[in-house]
Amino acid sequence: MLKNPTPKDISLYISVSVTAVLLLVFALFLVISRLIPLWLGFIGVVVCTFLTAYFASTFYLKMYIYRKIKVIYKVIRQQKLAPKDKGMDVDVNRPLLDDVAQEVEAWAQDQQKELDKYKSWAEYRRRFVGDISHELKTPIFNIQGFLHTLLDGALEDPAVNRPYLERAAKNLDRLSTIVGDLEAISKYESGELVLDLQAFDLRKLAEEVFEDLEFKAARKNIRLEFKDGVGQVCRVRADRESIRQVLMNLVSNSIKYGIPNGRTKIGYYDMDRHVLIEVADNGIGIPADKLKHVFDRFYRVDESRSREQGGSGLGLAIVKHIVEAHHQTITVRSAPDLGSTFGFTLEKV
Repeated sequence: MLKNPTPKDISLYISVSVTAVLLLVFALFLVISRLIPLWLGFIGVVVCTFLTAYFASTFYLKMYIYRKIKVIYKVIRQQKLAPKDKGMDVDVNRPLLDDVAQEVEAWAQDQQKELDKYKSWAEYRRRFVGDISHELKTPIFNIQGFLHTLLDGALEDPAVNRPYLERAAKNLDRLSTIVGDLEAISKYESGELVLDLQAFDLRKLAEEVFEDLEFKAARKNIRLEFKDGVGQVCRVRADRESIRQVLMNLVSNSIKYGIPNGRTKIGYYDMDRHVLIEVADNGIGIPADKLKHVFDRFYRVDESRSREQGGSGLGLAIVKHIVEAHHQTITVRSAPDLGSTFGFTLEKV
């Protein structure tokens, strides 16, 4: 009967309790009325009635509130109540329902955040699977076409057999690049990659990157140089090989989308406890409406030109993950036909 009472039940219980006590007191009053004055008996009846109504109301309200709150907390709390919390400990002097309402509201907000996060992940997985399928389909289709053509008789034709094999090999290289970059970005996103933080000279690392990309730049007659005013030594604390990958990707992109006889410059600026590193070019640039997507996986500003240039479409996404793994930020400024500037920060030694 008292397991899950309603407000109507509470009113009934209180009424029955008060009525029963009143009858008892009245019976006693009749018995002892000959022994005490009438007015004293009346006061006794009033006092007994008040105390009975008060304690009965408090008891049943505690029971009612506790039952309801217990059900609510069973829903919103992940942990079980401790044994000391399982008793009917309800402080009637506090605005209990207001406190519970605030906790429920906070719980509802947390649930909504979790729901939004799951929806975002689901959307990300959907787009990611679609993007991977799209990126892998092109080199696989090309390899399939070249090999089947060779097997169908072109293998004996010296005019096409070697070119077809070279094109198939080129698509295999691209396929390998995509898979390697997917593996790298998976490690960054899962937190499996542990950074080997060390102090090193950023200028020396940039010079090594320039040397590695010298021949690629020479094919388009693009100059690789430092900005004016850059010092000879700039020591930072970071994972040297990861930052090498960042610079390689940024400089390689500047060459890939640069203009013939253009230039790519690296500069760095002292920012008290950090160093700002910039890789700037005077290439084709990026439209303003596409800037916010440049770090997205598989995003390409110019689909046709990007595929002709090769690459996995994951380079800038990897760059962003590496920089953020160092708890730093990366930004981009660009305008069509003026070029692009990518800037990121590192901790200064």
